[in-house]
Amino acid sequence: MSMLSMKGKRFVSVPVLAVILLMVFVYYCSMFVFLQDWLGLQSSPGTLNAFLFSLFASLSLFSFFSCVLTDPGHVPSSYAPDVEFSKDNAEQKKCDKCFAYKPPRTHHCRVCRRCILKMDHHCLWINNCVGYWNYKTFFVFVFYATMASIYSTIIFMSCVFQKYWDPIKGSSLKTFFVLYGTMVVGLTITLLTLFGWHVYLILHNMTTIEYYEGKRAKWLAMKSGQSYRHPFNIGAYKNITLVLGPNMLKWLCPTAVSHLKDGVSFPTLRDNS
Repeated sequence: MSMLSMKGKRFVSVPVLAVILLMVFVYYCSMFVFLQDWLGLQSSPGTLNAFLFSLFASLSLFSFFSCVLTDPGHVPSSYAPDVEFSKDNAEQKKCDKCFAYKPPRTHHCRVCRRCILKMDHHCLWINNCVGYWNYKTFFVFVFYATMASIYSTIIFMSCVFQKYWDPIKGSSLKTFFVLYGTMVVGLTITLLTLFGWHVYLILHNMTTIEYYEGKRAKWLAMKSGQSYRHPFNIGAYKNITLVLGPNMLKWLCPTAVSHLKDGVSFPTLRDNS
């Protein structure tokens, strides 16, 4: 079986198909129901808004497909620690399921059944892990999806406020507006929260797993009268460039990942001190 067909099988998933259907539904309603009713697609303001919303929607869909298809990163078969370890330390750096050495920040995914480089989490909605090679793609997808959802909410609210509501007729239409409004506002709040969370993680050069590990490490350090700082946090700007790249013009391009290296070694506080 080819690698392409194996990756294509990731789309054969109820959550993935649900996300695609949701994106299509929101796009259709925003364009051909609410924007059409608010400004009209043939008017100049309507055409401009249709173009901008379609741009965000297209970038969201492209980024989503990239998230599903991009391998998050697996440990090279030739990998071994490049420094001398004691026997106990070496055993700690071995995966007890893969029985192979794990690079720093690598974790075993029970769903994928393999170790993932710089694993953030396994995402049900993309039927894939979020790891070293597709974390930027995932972050950019969340950004574009958030922007598209906010835009859809604005279009919806603008349509509601200018619409004439017949007090006698149109009860089913009102029900549709209430249900759609509840859905799109809930979606926007969820995506904004997720986007804010990953902005925080990028600024501190953490993964979701490392955040929760860090909370425990900080508690243990305080218990023993010591201080703890995440070892990979080397400053906000450097942290951003490690994920999004050194060229700001490419930060929002989901496939611009030429700055990524092998994913088995990372700069630390010690290196920058």
